Amino acid sequence: MENWGRLSHLFVTVFLANFAELMVSPAIPDVTLAAVCPGKDECSAAIYLTGFQQAIAGIGSVIMMPLIGNLSDVYGRKALLSVPLVLTFIPIVVLAWKRTTNFFYAYYILKTLTAMITQSGVTCLALGYLADNVKEGKRVSAFGVLQGVSAAAYVGGTLAARLLSTTQIFQVAATISILAAIYMGVFLKETTRGTDALEQPILEVTESDDGSSKSLKKMDIKKIPSPRDIFRLLKSSITFSLAAFVAFFNSLAEAGLQTCLLYFLKARFGFMKDQFADVLLIAYIGATISNMLFMPTLGPRIGEETLLSLALFAGFLNMFFDSIAWAPWVPYASASMGLFLFLSAPNLRSIISKQVGPNEQGLAQGSILGITAFANVISPLMYSPLSALFLSEDAPFDFKGFSILCVGLAWLAGFFLSIMIPILSKRRKITHISVEV
Repeated sequence: MENWGRLSHLFVTVFLANFAELMVSPAIPDVTLAAVCPGKDECSAAIYLTGFQQAIAGIGSVIMMPLIGNLSDVYGRKALLSVPLVLTFIPIVVLAWKRTTNFFYAYYILKTLTAMITQSGVTCLALGYLADNVKEGKRVSAFGVLQGVSAAAYVGGTLAARLLSTTQIFQVAATISILAAIYMGVFLKETTRGTDALEQPILEVTESDDGSSKSLKKMDIKKIPSPRDIFRLLKSSITFSLAAFVAFFNSLAEAGLQTCLLYFLKARFGFMKDQFADVLLIAYIGATISNMLFMPTLGPRIGEETLLSLALFAGFLNMFFDSIAWAPWVPYASASMGLFLFLSAPNLRSIISKQVGPNEQGLAQGSILGITAFANVISPLMYSPLSALFLSEDAPFDFKGFSILCVGLAWLAGFFLSIMIPILSKRRKITHISVEV
């Protein structure tokens, strides 16, 4: 892989940032329940608080991700990357200090506000940095390695959460998060983006309302991209449009999983922090293996579209078995689907990256992450009430895993759309060739 020296520093930065974030995830449900509903294993208020946080953060991300991506096209990836890295450690430091009710709500407010940028900011800018430094034909492997590095960080963070006490978890996570920002500032080098003759942006010329040609590159990139700009980008190709819809349903399911799963496992089987960590550990070990091995080897051979469909169907199967889990070992077994499930994100990013030129990578990835952020807004509004209802005594029928099954249906919808990407793209190419002839 070319520019390995530069990319290695990016991978270390992403590893440290994700390591810190995932380290605290298994402990958050226990901390939330202790602050909101002391002594209880089931608490609708905790579920609603989690869902509200995701929704507010998602609304902010819808605006911030295209803006951050767009600004990084102008001012550089490194300059913008410092923003989410610095904001990430601020809420963690609060819980590292104390975890009383007042400190929890201080953390909750800070996390809700900073997540508008940190939720996808590091990913957005890392993708743009990779696209700057890796040729188009090798990007699927590079994006797979990036996802594998993230998954390895999740494994390390989850394992650390399994071994450390709650107090130590937040202290260590805060230290590592600060270290990530310092490492990036010292070692990561800024990139320059030249436009290769073979990599001219496909969006360079589009039709405006009055029929005249208009260059998207000449758009005032120092302002927030308007919905019209993003819509023009989305309709630039059928592949881009379908990938955007798939990204929406994939994010809808992922956010629903974060909203429901841990509370479902706690209510269904009495899982605690260590059991949550074990389930996540199995999933992310599989993700590390698949992204480090399958993506670089199978991606160029069978195509991103095939791997994407496989990943989305694996997500549906994972949720289906969790929803009907009849014994505590079932969630551990279904977590092995992580071997395929986490292939969806890097393949989507590779598909999107190939649809635009080098000067539009930040805007394209930011726009897609804005769409996924919009899904993060809708997801808790759907799944939080559903989960709270079916985990309560007032459920219309006895099926605690119903909300989990509904999460799986979102992945199934994405699966059917992903099947259409190669079919419609190929049909459009054939039509285009026929018209030229």
